[in-house]
Parts: sequence; structure tokens; C-alpha cells
Amino acid sequence: MDPKQHIIDILNQADTVISGEALSRELGISRVAVWKHIQGLVHSGVPVAASPKGYRLESEPDSLRPWTFGSRQSRIHYYPETSSTMDEAASLARQGCPHFTVVVAERQTHGRGRMQRDWLSADGGLYFTVVIRPDIPMLLAGLVNLAAAIDMADVLRSGYPIAAGLKWPNDILVNQYKICGILSQMEAEGERVAHLNIGIGLNVNNTPENEEPVAVSMRTLLGRPVARRDVLTAFLDRFEKRIDAFDPQAVIAQWKALNVTLGQRVRVFTINAMIEGSAEDMDASGGLIVRLADGTLKTVMVGDCFHH
Repeated sequence: MDPKQHIIDILNQADTVISGEALSRELGISRVAVWKHIQGLVHSGVPVAASPKGYRLESEPDSLRPWTFGSRQSRIHYYPETSSTMDEAASLARQGCPHFTVVVAERQTHGRGRMQRDWLSADGGLYFTVVIRPDIPMLLAGLVNLAAAIDMADVLRSGYPIAAGLKWPNDILVNQYKICGILSQMEAEGERVAHLNIGIGLNVNNTPENEEPVAVSMRTLLGRPVARRDVLTAFLDRFEKRIDAFDPQAVIAQWKALNVTLGQRVRVFTINAMIEGSAEDMDASGGLIVRLADGTLKTVMVGDCFHH
């Protein structure tokens, strides 16, 4: 193990100050070497406090750094800034990273939404991508997006509480204001999913309404800041459990119970067309069934949906 990571692990698990001598014994290096590693950690932003009695890792209630995630820390990849967590996750996935690897960033310079739109990624939001390797056929891959939306909505509804509703295909709204967007990328091997990257942008302590009048944040709704790590941990607890015992019928039933799209007049924009009508139902693969003006039904698998 890297000495710096070993020091972080020791300090993270300690209930008290750890002396330089104790760290020296544990790592099998000199106290001078320990001090140099500590200085390197401090310079890289790790909050290690030094005193005559030794060292301790200061608490950071809103930190998204790997060591704050306990047993998950080896699968957390943290960036103060990156172009896009989706880009970082795609690279890691192709290199064979483990199931449920998470890329999280304080801000993104080129965050992406659906249909190649930009996703505002200012400080204070929660921006992350989860790499999963589910044992499912490609036909069911669209349901994973819906599952992620269900689990994040459940975090918001049960933990805060925020009256989150689901808009097809994968937005989360609160009273028609957007609080969360979800995007996915898939690579396949034959007829099976090789990996799915689920990217999520959640407005937590940022103020998106300054730029997007139809957006809202958790802080605005609750009137107080929210610890993003608590939100991310709660989501991962739910989502990991769901993916490891994936139940397509449960996803469809739960999505319908929380949705705000069915029964609405909608316009769905695909790459090549615009479909307008009444959102009637969702099929077994997560496609939206729309009744057109002439009464016929059309199923849309991918598109950008607007209520009107």
C-alpha cells in the first residue's frame, strides 16, 4: 500500500491523536519519512492536523474525498475539477475497473445532459458517475436509468424530505422544477451489457435557479446546506443493493408510483423527430407509450420529454 494512503487509513480509523512514533512503527519507516509524507498529504489538501502529541485527520462533514467513504474508499475516484465524470468513468471502465466504481467531482467544466446539452456544474452540487457491470441483457439496460432515478428520488423523499417526482426518461422534479438529471452510456459484449456508466447531477448546495429558472436545489428547498456525502452514500446503499438483485418488474412498478409524466400531454424530441400526444404508459423495457392525435400508440425508447 502507498505510504500516504496507509497513513490516511490509520488516522481515519483512529479515535485519538496518533504519534509520529506509532506511525513510524506501523509503516516501517523513519519518523522523518512519516513527517515528509504528512507534509505531502497536507499540500495535496488532506486535512491532517499536527500537534506535539502527533497527528489526526480533521473531520470534513461535506468532504467527497475517498477516505471519508469507509469500505468504499478504494472504488471512489475524486476530482476537485474535471471535464466530465462520465469521461473519467468511461476511461476507467475500459481499463477494467471494479463493479460500482464511482467518479465524483466538485465541479465539471463540460458536464453533459441529455441530447448533448450542457449541465451546469457549479460548486456545491453533487456530480458523479457510477460504473456498473450488471448481468442483464441489453434490452433491459434502459430500466437501469429508471432504477437510478427511483433510488435517488427515494433518498430525497425519505431522508430530507423533498417531494421528488420522476419525469420520463430520467429527470427528477420537485413541483415541476428540475433538481436532478441522469445520463447513461453503455458498452456491450454480444447480447449482454459489458458495463453501464450512470452519470448523475444533483443540485444540492449550488444555486442553479440563478441560471435556469426551471431548476431548484436541495438547499433552496430546505433553507439549509446539505452534506453531499450523506446523499451519495444513501444513494449508493440503495442502488448497489438493487443492481445486485435486479428486478425489472419492481423497477417498472416503482417508477410508475413516483412518476409525474403518465397522463400528461407531452412532446418527445428524438434525434430525427418530434412525437406529440398523451403519455399513456411505459412498456417492459422502459419505453414511453404515447397516444398520438389520430389515436394510434407509439413507443419511444430514447428522447427528450417535455410536459405541456
